[in-house]
Amino acid sequence: MPVLTTDAESETGIPKSLSNEPPSETMEEIEHTCPQPRLTLTAPAPFAEESSCLCQAPHEKLTIAQARLGTPVDRPVRVYADGIFDLFHSGHARALMQAKTLFPNSYLLVGVCSDDLTHKFKGFTVMNEAERYEALRHCRYVDEVIRDAPWTLTPEFLEKHKIDFVAHDDIPYSSAGSDDVYKHIKEAGMFVPTQRTEGISTSDIITRIVRDYDVYARRNLQRGYTAKELNVSFINEKKYRFQNQVDKMKEKVKNVEERSKEFVNRVEEKSHDLIQKWEEKSREFIGNFLELFGPDGAWKQMFQERSSRMLQALSPKQSPVSSPTRSRSPSRSPSPTFSWLPIKTSPPSSPKAASASISSMSEGDEDEK
Repeated sequence: MPVLTTDAESETGIPKSLSNEPPSETMEEIEHTCPQPRLTLTAPAPFAEESSCLCQAPHEKLTIAQARLGTPVDRPVRVYADGIFDLFHSGHARALMQAKTLFPNSYLLVGVCSDDLTHKFKGFTVMNEAERYEALRHCRYVDEVIRDAPWTLTPEFLEKHKIDFVAHDDIPYSSAGSDDVYKHIKEAGMFVPTQRTEGISTSDIITRIVRDYDVYARRNLQRGYTAKELNVSFINEKKYRFQNQVDKMKEKVKNVEERSKEFVNRVEEKSHDLIQKWEEKSREFIGNFLELFGPDGAWKQMFQERSSRMLQALSPKQSPVSSPTRSRSPSRSPSPTFSWLPIKTSPPSSPKAASASISSMSEGDEDEK
């Protein structure tokens, strides 16, 4: 696209145009060759030396309104964010996410200060500079990492990296003898504020560790670190190891209590189930008993039928009404039983005896009649 470059500078010394071309009042058609934002996250972000912007096209000064409208269309808006990034945490990542999404097409450069500068102006860090560089390279919002970034941004640094805007929280950052190290950036109209994440910071994390120092020292001793590595005295080492043993015993007691509670709960559940089943079975048994032995039960009907049959079997059959009845005197004895066996009789010895036997038989017949 046609651009016009000038050599004018603002009152703060920051150039109005970040072009490396000599002053010219003529229009030139030079294509932008600036690095494009990362489209894939399969590799870490490169360092500035590996992807330095060698674009020869002039970089005209942009306003925030123009950048938010997507201008220019032939190159990304180069946004710079710097910091220490010690113990890289979610607050850092959220700040970089805001810087990356400030404009529709942003190329985010992140400057990380070295150990020497940080220890001089801010204090000792937990992570060394190499670890902090690598932490930034593996953040998804970062397109390029600038190592050994300056503590205060100079016009030469801004021009070298062709920076359009600087993103940081709006709180004045007093350091290196200045009330606000970003004051000249704000005056040049290149500052874009981001929001801090409350409740998380590197200082907060260090405060938690210092506050619970004994807990973390015991933790690392338990994991195999030596007292020398932890800079712990002999007495404190023994104290921490004793406390670890006490904690183990407490944990065992707690586990036993939990297991006993679980056992009691299981017994209660099983007892409830047994009681419920017993109630169901007892209701079923009572119902079956009443059905069998109740007032209208099957057992009563069966007993009545059997008793009636027994009574019928035991009681004598009555003679028919039309049959003649015999009147027997109570004094008479029941009729004698006759045996069917043949009775041998001796022949009469005389005619008188024979006639006497015949007459007795005839009298017996008359008595039976």
